Amino acid sequence: MVSRTTHPVIGTRSLNRATLARQLLLGRAGMSARDAVGHLLGLQAQNVKPPYYQLHARLAGFRPAELAGLMESREVVRMVTMRSTIHTHTAHDALTLRPLVQPARDREVGHFRKGLVGVDLERLTARARAFVEAGPPRTMGEIREELLTQWPGADPQSLAVAARCRLPLVQVTPRGVWGRSGQVRLTTLENWLGSERAAAAGEASVDDVVLRYLGAFGPASVKDMQTWAGLTRLRGAFERLRPGLMVFRDENGAELFDLPDAPRPDPDTPAPPRFLPEFDNLLLSHADRTRVITPEAKGRSWAGNQAYRTLLLDGFLAGLWKADAGVLTVELFAPESKAAKEAKEEIVAEGELLLAAMEEDPQTPAGRWPVRFGSIHG
Repeated sequence: MVSRTTHPVIGTRSLNRATLARQLLLGRAGMSARDAVGHLLGLQAQNVKPPYYQLHARLAGFRPAELAGLMESREVVRMVTMRSTIHTHTAHDALTLRPLVQPARDREVGHFRKGLVGVDLERLTARARAFVEAGPPRTMGEIREELLTQWPGADPQSLAVAARCRLPLVQVTPRGVWGRSGQVRLTTLENWLGSERAAAAGEASVDDVVLRYLGAFGPASVKDMQTWAGLTRLRGAFERLRPGLMVFRDENGAELFDLPDAPRPDPDTPAPPRFLPEFDNLLLSHADRTRVITPEAKGRSWAGNQAYRTLLLDGFLAGLWKADAGVLTVELFAPESKAAKEAKEEIVAEGELLLAAMEEDPQTPAGRWPVRFGSIHG
């Protein structure tokens, strides 16, 4: 094994540009929404609209109807996977990635063991599966009430968490479809996609997922991928793959792995302004997020447990935004900086593009959407 002290150092700006290239944020890609969802290993979908905004920031000519159609045709689905959060995945990735993170979901159930005294988890899993597959998709409240008939002394919330963790439950449409609304209703992934499709998916190896993660988020450390997946003990997979990977060190000496043929653009490559939704995986999928979040911006994209919509400027977190009644408000962290002043025209152009595509209003002529700079709080 080559001494780790010989690995070349990759600076923060180089890491930034490499990650933006993998994330399709240096220039909009001419790929389909389905291919982009697969390339990115899913889109954070805690709320309904973020997946659509994530694709708008990354794909040329994207319109919400494209992803909505994939939702309705069951080519993509919404379900709990990475970090116990809801993601939009291709059907194939939903079938193969959920088993990969199942050990973490099983451990999560353990945090609620005080509310599950006397509950046989195998029986709970079987009963919940039978209930959601026997009829129309169920609400979580209905699942909870069904389980309480068997275990009336258990904590209702703990029963619901156990069902959510033990079963691969999909949020069925119209939930998640752009322009439509619907209560969260659930059935199993296999029931939603069909048993034949589920059986044909096979299993994803940890090594394959490591390579795909590096393709979408690299260069990255073992801890980075563990943060993204919500898993531990991934060192072994990286060590197996080490002979075929490039290895770098960041400016703090941490070891970073990468695919040999992955893009690593020049650190001075221009990075256009990009408007990202709340919970974009770009900001959540590394243990060390300084490749995107400067020390000055740390903590400014959150309030409590709620994330704000964010603006990238020169590839780094530089502000927040909100769209309300056809008006886009942009709050820059350093509005008087030279970079902010020079980029305002680009920010306005990008904002107008976003509103024209995503905040459709037939009463507003194209190119006439107002973009203002100020506090997003009023």
